[in-house]
This record gives sequence, C-alpha cells and structure tokens, in this order.
Amino acid sequence: MTETPQRNRPENPGSAPGGDEGRQSQFSKRGGGAPGTRGRTTIADGVVEKIAGMAARDVAGVHVMGSGLSRTFGAMRDRVPGGGRSVSRGVKAEVGESQTALDLEIVVVYGVSIREVAGDVRENVIAAVERMTGLEVVEVNIAVSDVKLPDEEDDEDESESRVQ
Repeated sequence: MTETPQRNRPENPGSAPGGDEGRQSQFSKRGGGAPGTRGRTTIADGVVEKIAGMAARDVAGVHVMGSGLSRTFGAMRDRVPGGGRSVSRGVKAEVGESQTALDLEIVVVYGVSIREVAGDVRENVIAAVERMTGLEVVEVNIAVSDVKLPDEEDDEDESESRVQ
C-alpha cells in the first residue's frame, strides 16, 4: 500500500491548511464572537421604572401608584396638553450593569390584605423586569402610602372635565 499525501484537506474542519494555527485563529475568530455579544446594551432607569409601574398596576388590590403629592402633580400634568399619564409615577429605580433595585409607593384598595398585595406586586414586578431587561432584581421595596376607601372620590377621575 502506498500513502497518498492529503495536502488540501485539513485535519480538523476549522483549522487552516498546512497547520498554520496563527492564520486559523485570525479567520475563525473574526469579529469577536456571535453577533449578539458584540457591543454593549445599557438600560435607562426610566425604562425599568415604566416596566415596574405597569407590572405593579396589573395586580388586583393596587388602586394607584405614588404618594398624595406625586398624584397631585400628576393630575396637574395630565391636564396639560401632551402631558399624558405617567406610568412610572410612584416608582424609583436604580440600575447598574447587571442588577437593579426598585422602590414603589402604592395606594391599596380597602379590604385587601396589604401583605398579600405587596407580595403579589413584588412577584409581578420582578418577573416583568427580569424577563424584559435581563437584569437581576435585587430588591423591591414597597411603601403603602394610603388606602382607597369605598366612599372616597377617585383622584384619577379629577382630570375629567368639570362641565358637562
């Protein structure tokens, strides 16, 4: 039997012909890896605040977000053309490179268990923020600033016209 030299056939599919390892790494690692890992993504505090605010409002038992003062300023801002409602009202976020911490201020509906509502808000906010941003939520602090009684007027409805 005679041996036939295999000149143009690399030993490994990814290696360069002739065993030139320096050349091989130059071509196979071109661009620095997968396209999804090239570059850097930063997420603003306001983005996390909006996500958390929407997630907290979805929980049964949460009447509104924010303290009385922030709701008052929010009602004035809602009356200004183009002001719109702020979904991040009552939410403060601190965002790092891979983690975030949140402070929420809520008003609960009278008769609900505040402990259960706070737990449900935490779970919903953490799930939404981690799923949408990939950040690890290290803490969600919740301050219950008021209770909405059944006979109280809605602060949110004050923005409607007083004249009918």
